[in-house]
Amino acid sequence: MGVIEDVYDDLDTDVEFEEFEAAVEDKVEQMGGLADEETAAMLIAHELRDEEVNSIADIEPGMDDVKFIAKVTSVGELRTFDRDDADDDQDEGKVVNLDVADETGTVRVSFWDRMAEDAVESLEVGEVLRIAGRPKEGFNGLEVSVNKAEPDPDAEVDVQVLDTYRVEDLTLGASDVNLKGKLLDVDDGYRTFSRDDDSEGKVANLAIGDPTGRIRVTLWDEKAELVEDLSAGTSVEVVDGYVRERDGDLELHVGNRGAIEELDEEIEYVPETTDIAAAEIGQTVDIKGGVIETDPKRTFDRDDGSEGQVRNIRVKDDTDDIRVALWGDKADLDIELADYVIVTDVEIQDGWQDDREASAGWRSTVTVTDQPADAGGADTAATEDAGGTDTDAGLSSFGSSGDGSSTGGDEGAASADGGTGGVTATTADADGDEAGGVTEFTGTVVQAGSPVVLDDGQETRSVETDADLRLGEEVTVRGREQDGRIDADEVF
Repeated sequence: MGVIEDVYDDLDTDVEFEEFEAAVEDKVEQMGGLADEETAAMLIAHELRDEEVNSIADIEPGMDDVKFIAKVTSVGELRTFDRDDADDDQDEGKVVNLDVADETGTVRVSFWDRMAEDAVESLEVGEVLRIAGRPKEGFNGLEVSVNKAEPDPDAEVDVQVLDTYRVEDLTLGASDVNLKGKLLDVDDGYRTFSRDDDSEGKVANLAIGDPTGRIRVTLWDEKAELVEDLSAGTSVEVVDGYVRERDGDLELHVGNRGAIEELDEEIEYVPETTDIAAAEIGQTVDIKGGVIETDPKRTFDRDDGSEGQVRNIRVKDDTDDIRVALWGDKADLDIELADYVIVTDVEIQDGWQDDREASAGWRSTVTVTDQPADAGGADTAATEDAGGTDTDAGLSSFGSSGDGSSTGGDEGAASADGGTGGVTATTADADGDEAGGVTEFTGTVVQAGSPVVLDDGQETRSVETDADLRLGEEVTVRGREQDGRIDADEVF
């Protein structure tokens, strides 16, 4: 057995021996006598080993030519372009992009010129190919420029080709994605930026969910303008999207080819939330619950001189409550006392006075939604009053505050005009002066702590008291009222 056969036998390759032997002979000739057959065989073997990859997940930009097996999941349109430095008889180039996938992921492959024409004419979605090509970093991520591709009808690739995707079906590199979902979060508007060629780009973000999960969606250029006509809570379909990665998470992108359309159907999204009591510092979790406290929005100056903003709310479920910091555009969200919210991808941090705090940043979504019928704790419709009687209280009975209600927070909830419209009994003081006299007010505790805020379904009152009151408890307070706040001498 010769040296070429010895080297070939040590290889794990699909290349036939005759092809390998011919490559070795070509290498010897190219080297001009600088390499004998054994050296040339070792060089060819090294090149073949570099080409072998086990899966799409193993492919990286900068590799030499790679070989892999994958299933065609989409075939694009044949496009033509002008070459800058081509001969007169070859001044027009042609290219077509295909998406191919295996069990580990998806990658875009590009066929050029004559190969592109053949691919459009002969290749079909669902076909399995053996592909050889050179990986590179393309405009939309990893691409493989194809040198050779041939069908392999005997190979099996366990990839399902879908007309409509669900969130759980998405994989890195997937394109031509049609996905239906519920809008969870929508930017107030699009943002502009300058590209390297000094042209202006536009971008906007939203988040959608379906029964299998949720994903962040990025809209580019003219599609970014669509956010101005979209609102959270509606159902939409993303058409011709493509999947990319950002900070380790998958995102669905929509460019000029794609679209996002409203649907006249209800799509369910139920996140897997963490009990607030179980959320630990350092975790990123989803939480849900009733809003029991809201603070005014605050602005601040960043180190780079730009202005930022934040608003704090407090959310309670049946296990505990936590302050949630809403950063950036989320500080402008229309969230009021007694709303029921789902907040996703919040980071649990050390807060003020060693309390935990949930930080809702750019990746988070905040959705105001209907209260689940089976929600407990702060979200239950039946609470126990001071006398032990079940009453219809809880978030479902808070209703809308009157004109004198505040959104809570540090300023409390000042009432309107001394009790008009509320369940109150105002009596004159010893001097017969009603202003600043003794006021009696009955309502449900919608904010515990200091001050306590009571709501009777028509208005809210801020109350100073040392009594230990529970959220959702219905009580009557009596005391002097000054500056819209009751200093309670009695609570019963």
